[in-house]
Amino acid sequence: MINPSALFETSIQSLPLLHRGKVRDIYAVNGDKLLIVQTDRLSAFDVILPTAVPGKGKLLTALSDFWFKKLAHVMPNHLTGIAPESVVAENEREQVRDRAFVIRRLEPLPIEVIVRGYVVGSGWKDYQQTGAICGIQLPAGLKLAEKLPGGAIFTPSTKAAAGAHDENISLAEVENQLGKALTAKVSEKAIQLYTEASDYAAQRGIIIADTKFEFGQDDAGELYLIDEVLTPDSSRFWPADQYQAGQNPPSFDKQFVRDWLEKQDWNKKAPAPELPDQILQQTMEKYQEALRLLT
Repeated sequence: MINPSALFETSIQSLPLLHRGKVRDIYAVNGDKLLIVQTDRLSAFDVILPTAVPGKGKLLTALSDFWFKKLAHVMPNHLTGIAPESVVAENEREQVRDRAFVIRRLEPLPIEVIVRGYVVGSGWKDYQQTGAICGIQLPAGLKLAEKLPGGAIFTPSTKAAAGAHDENISLAEVENQLGKALTAKVSEKAIQLYTEASDYAAQRGIIIADTKFEFGQDDAGELYLIDEVLTPDSSRFWPADQYQAGQNPPSFDKQFVRDWLEKQDWNKKAPAPELPDQILQQTMEKYQEALRLLT
């Protein structure tokens, strides 16, 4: 059952389709620009769910746009400022309105740029087993969801193919792929982006526990912030007033969906079960609340 008010998939004929990701559909505008459309698709456990969340793509676009502008002084980003409606046919404009960017075509780095300020998720699992995350040794005795005492850390992961799971990797493995100088710059910029954003969000009652950035490079090797930024899809947002170390706080992201899926008889491979309306509604309200509080 696909909600008729949700955009599950674009059908733009006036541009060549390059790729359909978990959430985004990407089209070629010309040799150096792309059209990136945020659909209302939802993924969990690296599987695209059959149920879309109406308006989610527009919320993600508005939030990313906000952060791109707010963090532009830290590093450049891939936005061009060209109106998406101007690059598609007239009868296709509704598909891109308020949910698309025309971006510079850049070469994405082959890693996921993850920054953690709290020990939770796969980081918590790593820490319980090894006392470290991505090879970074942490103090003993940290509780679930506790703030990292030494500040945020860069904890990269692989970029898995569709259907596979990303895996945490060490700094040494990243240096093998990117070289030491670029790895150091990626780490420094990622932590700066996260720290500025989390300081801002904290003033608005939101804790950003961790986030995933995407970086890309132009032909000259200049580093850019690309893809989406600090959305509930790429980050763990917690309401500060309900946070307590030692337990998983409720969150502004897909946690409702993940929690519901964990209770289903499902092996975390496609096809995923349909989401009930109540779970969709709760997820939508959380996304809207995050946007309202932050912007």
